[in-house]
Amino acid sequence: MKKLSFVLLIGICVAAFAVRLYRINNPVADWHSWRQSDTAAVARNFLTWGIDPLHPRFEDLSNIPSGKDNPMGWRMVEFPVYQVIGAWATKTMGFFPVEVWLRLVTICASVGAAILLYSITAGVSDRLTGMLAAAVYAALPYSIYYGRTILPDTFMVWWSLLSLWLLLRAFKHTSRVYWVLLLLSALSASVAFLVKPFAGFLLVPAGYLFLKRFSLTRHWIVSIIVFTAIALYPLLWWRTWILQYPEGIPAYTWLFNGGGIRFKGAWFYWLFAERIGNLILGYWGLVPFGIGLLLPHGKKEGWFFRWWLLGALSYLIVIARGNVQHDYYQIVIVPVIAAYVAKGLAWIFRSGTVPRITGAVAGTVCILFMLAFSWYTVRGYFWINHPEIVAAGRVADAILPPDAKVIAPYNGDTTFLYQTHRQGWPIGFDIAKKMSEGAGYYVTVSPTDADLETKELAAKYTVLVRNDKYAIIDLTRLKGTGK
Repeated sequence: MKKLSFVLLIGICVAAFAVRLYRINNPVADWHSWRQSDTAAVARNFLTWGIDPLHPRFEDLSNIPSGKDNPMGWRMVEFPVYQVIGAWATKTMGFFPVEVWLRLVTICASVGAAILLYSITAGVSDRLTGMLAAAVYAALPYSIYYGRTILPDTFMVWWSLLSLWLLLRAFKHTSRVYWVLLLLSALSASVAFLVKPFAGFLLVPAGYLFLKRFSLTRHWIVSIIVFTAIALYPLLWWRTWILQYPEGIPAYTWLFNGGGIRFKGAWFYWLFAERIGNLILGYWGLVPFGIGLLLPHGKKEGWFFRWWLLGALSYLIVIARGNVQHDYYQIVIVPVIAAYVAKGLAWIFRSGTVPRITGAVAGTVCILFMLAFSWYTVRGYFWINHPEIVAAGRVADAILPPDAKVIAPYNGDTTFLYQTHRQGWPIGFDIAKKMSEGAGYYVTVSPTDADLETKELAAKYTVLVRNDKYAIIDLTRLKGTGK
């Protein structure tokens, strides 16, 4: 049985890795490209200015993210472990551009998360449930897309699951092995928190595991103190460090309850109907998911999955606006969803209340329709809907000086700016002010005179390139004067 489980898990991992290679060479201009561009820019700039994780920089010099002008382009969000690995791989091994390496890091983290999800679920429940959890996590179209994007979220999920897995193993040992595993678990949690503090919601079962072994002994108290201190101190240090660079810290309070959306109809609709029901589970996955929710917890698993569910629900409630605003925020809860879908499928496949063949057919239909309907929505995430920004960016990168600062208007979205391989501003207006701050070129995908800003600048300054797709204007040379 163990050998069969190993073979099946290897098959799941190989398939998961293969499908995540789909369009791995895509330019960073697909779904949620703005956040991917900001993440990739940090890694790319490490290659330009040296790998310095304490001073991450991206391309946006505007005041849009933080409300303050950011002339150095500081990007003080997550501690850039993810970007450091991508930059290091690019620098030491080459072969691929940094964007591909970053996607490969995400793919490895995603496949690793599937393995850990199997180990955790199988250890807490049983092997069938664990195998189904890994398979669901690996095969969900939502998980496939976000399991190969240039985002730190999947990387954080892997470290969180690793922490839980190590903690589960720690409590099966005593003495020296226990402390080694506990320390490794705490260190893994600290990396997860550094990458994204949202890891705390995925680590809620850690609290349950400690409470389950409640004992007012020095050993128990020291364990909690050591785990908590190691897990949280690096995050507190990083958050204190970045206060020196307020212009690089994006506004974030709106993520909690911007617009008072929590518990409103829109909150319920977007999270439970549109995101979980449609996008992630393709409607039909709600059947095994619902069964998994209703099943009584077994003696072996205790309240582990209930606490995990509590963490996921708490995340949706606390980060209410962020979850409604951005569908990639649900990356955090996919392992929990996969575990409950697996619990439901396991019950369907081996339930004694219906004939075994009926259960097998019903479970298979749910799986196929879940994947098909979810893919129908997710497939568009891979598309490059505005190839003109990629084309314009390539030309700008080829003809502009390496240290040039550009204005690349794209409604504040940094995707276009990223394509130019230059720092600058992702929005127009106040051109004179931007020029005083170093802007030397204006790159636009609204090249016609119908765009008033382009028309005025083209009339005054030298036009380097102009066609029906894009235009590049040299703001350092007045038209007809050579100056």
